[in-house]
Amino acid sequence: MDKNLIEGFRRVATASVADAVDKICGSKGYLDSAITPRTSDRKIAGPAATVLEEATSEEVPPTHALELVDNAAPGSVMVISVAGDCNVAVWGGLMTAGAVANRLEAAVLDGAVRDITEIKRDFGFPVFARSASPGTTVGRYKTIASMVPVTIGDVTINPGDIVVGDVDGVVIVPREKAAEVLAAAQGIDLKEAEQAKLIIASGSLKEGMAKYGRI
Repeated sequence: MDKNLIEGFRRVATASVADAVDKICGSKGYLDSAITPRTSDRKIAGPAATVLEEATSEEVPPTHALELVDNAAPGSVMVISVAGDCNVAVWGGLMTAGAVANRLEAAVLDGAVRDITEIKRDFGFPVFARSASPGTTVGRYKTIASMVPVTIGDVTINPGDIVVGDVDGVVIVPREKAAEVLAAAQGIDLKEAEQAKLIIASGSLKEGMAKYGRI
């Protein structure tokens, strides 16, 4: 993954990225609003490393997730799909320690996170999750694959797609459209900065909208 591309996404507004995905890809790229930062407000940007889980009664460890924490490229964002179950934690303190040791960027979870106090205190590692729960996946869910397409809500995330997130939420940028989306997002940021200056100078929101067409 082009480091300049990733840094570009880190510098543009997440809302601008969401608008740019709408425009360039013709489909929604932002995840459900319930998936919010739970451990850090730091802006994130990086390629997705995906894990798929399914319900089970077997007491087995999350093998694919554990292996991917060790083997994903530095800067990757772990994306774990557990069918939106808010009552089991698919990420915790030990997985965070592994992610920090291997210089991963963040984790985005279609489920819960636990050990939040520990993660904040010891690591400051960004985890975006649907909820918080002390409950384990062991005996409830198992990992069945890694580096495969996964779905969170109505958004599909492919391995290598760019994940961008902050306090506004999380946006998925299809890898093959990433350069176009970044250019469009940069244009949106520039236009909005100019529009905000005009609104302040003129004292009129409507005048700014009339000239730049943004709201």
